[in-house]
Amino acid sequence: MSDRSSLLDLEEFPVHHVLVDPDDAISDSMDDEGDSSDTASYATSLSSSVLDYKWVNGRRFHAYKEGSYKFPNDEREQSRLDMIHCMFKLAMGGRLFLAPIAVEQPLRVLDIGTGTGVWAIEVGDEYPNIKMILGNDLSPIQPDLVPPNVIFEVDDVETDWPPREPFDLIHSRYMCGSIQDWPRLLGRAYEQTRVGGWVEFQEFHLVNYSQDGTLDEHNNINKFYELLREACDRMGRPVTIGGKLREYAAQAGFSNIHHRVFPLPLGTWPKDRRMKEIGALNMLQFLEGLEAFSVATFTHVLGWSLEAVQLFLADVRKDAMRKGVHMMHNFHVVCAQRL
Repeated sequence: MSDRSSLLDLEEFPVHHVLVDPDDAISDSMDDEGDSSDTASYATSLSSSVLDYKWVNGRRFHAYKEGSYKFPNDEREQSRLDMIHCMFKLAMGGRLFLAPIAVEQPLRVLDIGTGTGVWAIEVGDEYPNIKMILGNDLSPIQPDLVPPNVIFEVDDVETDWPPREPFDLIHSRYMCGSIQDWPRLLGRAYEQTRVGGWVEFQEFHLVNYSQDGTLDEHNNINKFYELLREACDRMGRPVTIGGKLREYAAQAGFSNIHHRVFPLPLGTWPKDRRMKEIGALNMLQFLEGLEAFSVATFTHVLGWSLEAVQLFLADVRKDAMRKGVHMMHNFHVVCAQRL
């Protein structure tokens, strides 16, 4: 068993209290005065239809199962997803996963919603003894040059999964806003996890909070997240899923369930150096993702005009530059075993 098993000793890992950097303890009024900144078959082949990407308000979206995922897949978004990967990895102490699998064995691994494929590629590089890492996604945006044990395919995990040899680890990360029926997804994962194997789901729970009362109802960043939650709830694809994963894993039949909560600051306000770096990455990906999050959801789902979205995003960016607001949200990791 991997030495990672020590990470799962605790049933629950509580949210830490994150200390504020003294340099960030500046009132909003002072900062404002001085701030001038503004159902096809499984493993679909790469046919021309799959590559016939759709464009919405200047951003590129997937073609396969068009409309089921309301966020872009263009180069800008791919860069943001890779930034998210770095942030999650940093939050988890440099680890790619927490499940205590025997990485020296020829295991089979499935990466649900692989995105750019960066997680699968790093796992393949770091653990060459793993027999196969299969990554699937709606978009064929993964690179061609990959480790020999990594395979990518185009598919929709919300459709029926084919019968196949079970996996030793099924990994899913950052699928909030993408999945309609989470209990069903966990049930399918249970069916295709070998006895003794593990699943690991890593998800945001996008509800912002502050530990010192500095987040108020007028903050436009918080308003943005509230509107995004509303849009995703209307689509039936919630972004408040992290806190429910443990329950869904148990309902699916998994045992030996372990749940950890990682606080993710938004901004460089924490005193701790590692948390400050996590907060910087989180703010960078948030600012880069503002348009990606809203260009389709706010217009197609909430009914906003593109001009209204752009005006609101300007206010959000302005609030992002303010110091003295110590906002954060949580990242949940649930590991569970089929016994």
